[in-house]
Amino acid sequence: MDKQIQYYSDFYINANGKNAPAVIRNYDKNDFEQLIQIQAECFPPPFPSDLWWNEEQLMSHIQHFPAGALCIEVDGELAGSLTGLMIKFDPNHPEHTWEEVTDNGYIRTHDSQGDTLYIVDISVKPKFRKLGLGKLLMEAMYHVVIQLNLKRLLGGGRMPGYHRLADTLSPEEYIEEVVSGNVKDPVISFLLRCGRKPITICKNYLEDNESLNYGVLMEWKNPFI
Repeated sequence: MDKQIQYYSDFYINANGKNAPAVIRNYDKNDFEQLIQIQAECFPPPFPSDLWWNEEQLMSHIQHFPAGALCIEVDGELAGSLTGLMIKFDPNHPEHTWEEVTDNGYIRTHDSQGDTLYIVDISVKPKFRKLGLGKLLMEAMYHVVIQLNLKRLLGGGRMPGYHRLADTLSPEEYIEEVVSGNVKDPVISFLLRCGRKPITICKNYLEDNESLNYGVLMEWKNPFI
């Protein structure tokens, strides 16, 4: 039987100087329209709209691994989402692409006997950024890892600042500079603040001009295993 749990946490966050009620929960089909709108706001043109979530992908998420389909509401408005699946991960052979692991976002590759929760996507509406919602979502997924007794949370992070320094730094050197704090990267610096640790760099991870198609595999280990 597949491992499934229901997630629900309600609390308050400080938004523009006022405390607002917030909830992190599993998303369902009633949220699909808002989830697609979040993608549209996070990835506006020239980003192709056919790469936003579609209803078939979202339905696949809640059918294959509803425990890994999380969203956050602020004052009743859907503000962001985080999606994952379970895989078997071999640290001795870490190389892969986003498309291979996530089934191009459909997560039919979900393995209920896996030992690792793999992050597919995280998105927060621009107007809700700088409120720490992304970190709250990530911490919620750590709770899922612990509840399911998995070894780790894993995912490939884009390194969108790399193209500006690629003439002088290798991908490995760039990540060393970000980890040391000498360089700030919008994605990798955020993942570091969430407690994630870089373990390797994957070539051709995702078609991404800013990252020169590199992805940084970032890990969070279950502290109870």
